[in-house]
Amino acid sequence: MTSHLTHVPAPDGIAASPQYSHVVWGTGRFVAISGQCALDASGAVVGEGDAEAQARQVFANLDRCLAAAGAGFEDVVKLTYYVTDVAHLPAVREARDARFAGTPLPASSAVQVSALVRPELLMEIEAFALVPEPERTPDLDTAGGAGAGLRLLR
Repeated sequence: MTSHLTHVPAPDGIAASPQYSHVVWGTGRFVAISGQCALDASGAVVGEGDAEAQARQVFANLDRCLAAAGAGFEDVVKLTYYVTDVAHLPAVREARDARFAGTPLPASSAVQVSALVRPELLMEIEAFALVPEPERTPDLDTAGGAGAGLRLLR
C-alpha cells in the first residue's frame, strides 16, 4: 500500500535539510503523543547525565505510545525536541535515525530550554502522527454477510 503521508523535503525557495521534511501532510486519524522523557516504567530516570542513553529511552517510550494508538514511526508527521543543551541534538538524531530507518523523516522543531520537569532530564520529545483510517469491508461472519467490519490496511 502506498503511504498515507506526503513528505516535501524542500518546497520551492526553501533550502533542503537532511535532518527533517519541511512539510508533511496526509489523511487519517490524528494522534498526539505527549512529550516523553527518559523515564522507565517505574518513573526512574534512565541515563542520568548521558544524552545518548536518554535519547534511546525517549524514542523507546515514543514507540510504546505510538503502538498504543495503533501507530508506528512511519506515521509520525511532526516531532518537537526540547533539549536543555543543543549539544544533545546529535544524540537525539542518532536515536531518531535508528527508529526511522528507511522512513522519510517528519517535520521537526528543536528548542533549547533552561530546564525540564526534573533536573536530571536532558530532553523531552513530543510527536504527532496520522494513522490510516480502517477500511470498511463486509463482515462475512454475520448472517447474510451484511454486517460492517473494520480492517486496517497498511
